[in-house]
Amino acid sequence: MTSAAPTTPLVVSRLIAAAAEPLFDAWLDPEALAVWMRPGDTIHTDVSADPTVGGEFRIVMHSLNAPIVHRGTYRTIDRPHRLAFTWRSPVTEDEETLVTVDFEPRASGTEVIVTHERLPHQAAVDAHSDGWTDCLTGLAAYATSTEPTTNTEPKGH
Repeated sequence: MTSAAPTTPLVVSRLIAAAAEPLFDAWLDPEALAVWMRPGDTIHTDVSADPTVGGEFRIVMHSLNAPIVHRGTYRTIDRPHRLAFTWRSPVTEDEETLVTVDFEPRASGTEVIVTHERLPHQAAVDAHSDGWTDCLTGLAAYATSTEPTTNTEPKGH
C-alpha cells in the first residue's frame, strides 16, 4: 500500500523561562523525559535511551486505555542548539518520521521549537500537534519547578 502524500511539517513552539542547556538536557535524560513527556491522558511514562548520535530510545506512554510505544534513533545532538531524532509510533503507522528540536535564546528564556516532518496523514499531524504542545507545557513546568507537576506519584531518587 502506498502512503498518502507527505504532509506539511508540523511546527510547535513555546517560550520557556529557562536557559537552553537544562532544557536541552531534559530531552536526553530518561528520568527527566519520564517526568515531563506525558501528553494527553498519559498517566506515567517509561523511558530508556542511549543519548548518542546513532543511539536509540524507547518511550512508553501509559494511559488508562493502553500503553503506546514510541521509538527512534538520535540523528543530531548539538548541545544546546539542536536535537534531531527519528520517531515511530502507532500514530505514524510505524513509519519513520523526523523530529527536530531547536533551542533559541530569547531575552526571557529559551524558545523551544519542535518540527515534526514526514507524518503520514492529517490525523497524525493533529495528534502530534496536541501531543507536542502538551509535552512543551510539561517541559516548561519541569524546567521552572523543583516539584513534579504530573498526575502520578512522586519519583524517588
